Amino acid sequence: MQEEHNPRIAMGKATKILRRSIHTFLQHYQHFTSIVALIAFPFSVSVLISQTIVPSSSTSSLFPTIHNRLQSLFDAAGFPPSSQFFTILTQKLSQTISSSICTLPFTLTFLLITKASIIQALNFHKNPSFSSALSLYPSILITHLCNSLLILSANATVFSLLFIAFNLLERFGFSDSPKTLLFLSASGAVLYSIVLANALIICNMALVLSGTEKSGGYLTILKACLVIRGRTSTALFLALPVSLGLAAIEALFQYRVVRAYHFEGKLGSSMVLEGVFIAYLYSILVVLDTIVSFKFFKSCKTSSWVEYTDEESGGYTNLKTALMKEVS
Repeated sequence: MQEEHNPRIAMGKATKILRRSIHTFLQHYQHFTSIVALIAFPFSVSVLISQTIVPSSSTSSLFPTIHNRLQSLFDAAGFPPSSQFFTILTQKLSQTISSSICTLPFTLTFLLITKASIIQALNFHKNPSFSSALSLYPSILITHLCNSLLILSANATVFSLLFIAFNLLERFGFSDSPKTLLFLSASGAVLYSIVLANALIICNMALVLSGTEKSGGYLTILKACLVIRGRTSTALFLALPVSLGLAAIEALFQYRVVRAYHFEGKLGSSMVLEGVFIAYLYSILVVLDTIVSFKFFKSCKTSSWVEYTDEESGGYTNLKTALMKEVS
């Protein structure tokens, strides 16, 4: 597709989808902020708090246990212990796994129900009841569990490739070269980021597909791969601002709440109120991320339909116009 070879076109499409998503959010501001964001609120609180208490070995033995196991695994695989890339990777992976385990009950309940409510509202253009949103929950839950396996598979694939590369390097006698190790570590970091970003994009699209089609499982993930085929650049441009926003809010919580707590030694009322407000902002971004994913799905589906009708039937201009109006 032309989009894959032209970042400017991909960025332009991503900007349009972001504008439509923000317009939809503001159009149904009361519903998304008062109901859906409050459902997502417990999940947001769990994420922000887990990232604070998990890395501390004095509060939990989960993080050091996972960190030591990953370190032993990388050492046994033959990865160079002097590589800063694997040191940082082990640290971040340990934090991510530990935080994911701590927030798992909130993810499987509040987060998935939030996504189901948003998809139900956008798909049927009305504010859904709680029971109607729960009807989408089983398929979304199954897809989320399959998504977790996909993320694990993506990590395992990258680590296997790095394992092969470093062992070949050692076999041919280049393992003692600092420049070679630096180049391979940098290449591994880029490869890992690309694979993980694409896996997360597929997972988000699969959840939207599950909600709109009320079907879950690995087949939904395969459909998601077909839907975003040729539109990966647009998906990456869409994921970037939301990811940066979530990271900024997490950093804000660390600076305004966690830092103030360590400085004063106690949790004041103003600190609690500020933490609640930051968690609410995090919930709003979680909601907006789901809206963006849904709008992107509709855009991909419409484009695929239009291309198919143009090829098979000689083109339907009226149909294309009508579909574009529906997406916007």
